[in-house]
Order: sequence, then C-alpha cells, then structure tokens
Amino acid sequence: MSTIDNSQSNKTDISLGELLGRAAEAPDLKLVFLYDGKPVKPGYHVTEVKAGQFSALDCGANLEAWSEIFVQLWDIDEGERTHMAAGKFSAIVRKVSEYVRLDGSAKLTFEVSDGVRPMQLYCANEPVTEDGALHVALTPRPASCKPRDRWLAEQAATEASCCGSSASKCCG
Repeated sequence: MSTIDNSQSNKTDISLGELLGRAAEAPDLKLVFLYDGKPVKPGYHVTEVKAGQFSALDCGANLEAWSEIFVQLWDIDEGERTHMAAGKFSAIVRKVSEYVRLDGSAKLTFEVSDGVRPMQLYCANEPVTEDGALHVALTPRPASCKPRDRWLAEQAATEASCCGSSASKCCG
C-alpha cells in the first residue's frame, strides 16, 4: 500500500461537508485514512462522531467561537475486512446526523488511536484518488496562537496586495 505525502494534497483542514462531497463522488472507492506515515488498518472503525460548539477567550483576550466535528477512528485490523467504502462512511455520518446536528462547514478533527497509544488529534487534507481508493492524509493538529495567526495572515495579505502589482513602489 502506498502512503501519501501531505505535499500531494493541496488543501489542509477540510470541513466535513468537503469530505462528504468527495465521498459522494466516489461512494464505491475504499476510504483510506493515512496518519503518521501509514494507512489505517483495513478493519478500522468510526467509533464516534461528535459535534461541538465552542466559546473561548484567546491569549490576546479576544472572544472566539467556532463549531467543530470530531470523528473518532479506531485503527484496528479484524480478520479479513477491507477498508470501508466512502459510501459507508457517508452513511455512518448520515445516521449520526439523524440524532446530532452536524454543521457541514464546521472545523473537522479526527481523533485516532490503535487502542494502545493515546488518542491523537489530526486535521484532514483534501482527499486524493490513488490506487483505486480515496486517500485522506491526516496531519497532526498543532496548538496555535490565534492572535499571532491573524497577524501573520494580515501580513501575508498586505504583502500580496503590495507586491502583486508591478507598478507598486513598496516592494522595491
């Protein structure tokens, strides 16, 4: 089985709606999540899908609010099972949505454990079709400082708007 380098995915931190959209395009393809440089085992389970509404105060004393969906994967191998089809994953999420309000645009976080190691948090990269399967590379979700992240985004936007024009004098 091949593994996907995160550089092959052009977008990280996709939403649940984006993942379900790609799964709907290829419901019969096997859905293979990759983390820590390897694919999940063929017998993996989606053990829980949770929705959360969060309110927080960041380190810059700014109020923050967001929605987040957590999908818990149990990375086990059970006999002769194969990776679940993308359509089955969608059906699981659809079943959950009958009981739990799931915001398709919410931040998507995967909780993954093999039942031995502690659960780890990951964000999902854009799905890629490879070797007859739909591969979703999971990237560790690091801690961040929201005020710093906003400042860096503003700096990048200023740089892009300033340097985007050949007539600009600010990039001399």
